[in-house]
Amino acid sequence: MSAKAGGAKKGGKAKDVADDVQVILRNRKLRHDYHVVESWEAGMVLSGSEVKSLRGGDVQWADAHAHLDGRGELWLYGLHIGEYKQAAMFGHKAAQPRKLLLNRRELDKLAGALKGKGRTVVPEQLHFKGGWAKIVVCLGEGKDRGDKRQDLIKRAQTRDVEREMARRLKSR
Repeated sequence: MSAKAGGAKKGGKAKDVADDVQVILRNRKLRHDYHVVESWEAGMVLSGSEVKSLRGGDVQWADAHAHLDGRGELWLYGLHIGEYKQAAMFGHKAAQPRKLLLNRRELDKLAGALKGKGRTVVPEQLHFKGGWAKIVVCLGEGKDRGDKRQDLIKRAQTRDVEREMARRLKSR
């Protein structure tokens, strides 16, 4: 078998494409609003014009969330992928529900975990991995106002301690 037909040559350094992750969108408010219990990386069922819009960065999630339907499939609602102008009449709807791809064991585990009160599935990160659009979804429990306030106080205290340590090390 020749080197062309067989892929990378032995001993050669072929770049592993699967490790190359290009982040498109990150949910920065997730950890402020929810206690994250568990997270999963899921594939997305997309059309060609949706992928083109994602690569262009024309995407936003204001109130995006995921639901399990009656057949045990996971669907993402509230993700707005802008229309791709060059697709014209072959384009997509901007805010349609999109199917998320997880294996059956993960879906069953998620269905069992969603039975707890105040739990929901929210997206954390949207990225391309190895050329495929992936989304990281988290099982989250909503925080109340007191929890959010405690997190802010804790973060401010850590920041103050780090600032003081840096000041002391600088004066030496």
